[in-house]
Amino acid sequence: MQTKTINSNRSSGSRPVRGEPTPLLAGAAVAVGGVGAVLALADLASPLRAPFTLFFLLGAPAAAIAAALGRLDPLSRTVVAGAGALAVDMLVAQTILSLHVWSARGGVAAVAVLSGTLFLLASVRRRGASAPDARTD
Repeated sequence: MQTKTINSNRSSGSRPVRGEPTPLLAGAAVAVGGVGAVLALADLASPLRAPFTLFFLLGAPAAAIAAALGRLDPLSRTVVAGAGALAVDMLVAQTILSLHVWSARGGVAAVAVLSGTLFLLASVRRRGASAPDARTD
């Protein structure tokens, strides 16, 4: 199975086309996920707690994995990021169950830490790859 890489014709500093909903949707997704994490961590009773927390538990690891897979085509990146998000959630659940420390708040915190770490590693790798070589011979 081969994957295609995408060659973008847009320059790295270009702005999205006017009327393109992608930045707005990304901002809304971050807001919904953030509200879900806050509702779960603060243990607040709300009818939106379950769906927003589920969105966070699937969206945060998926976004971090998608950031690490930046060179794949969008469909492949989406499928791999979704499967990876499920794997991260199951890994966290299995770990906290096997350690007998089950807590919904602890699970949300663990997923947040893993997702943040993966996102930071991807951004550091991307920054290191784009930095010019500092060596002079």
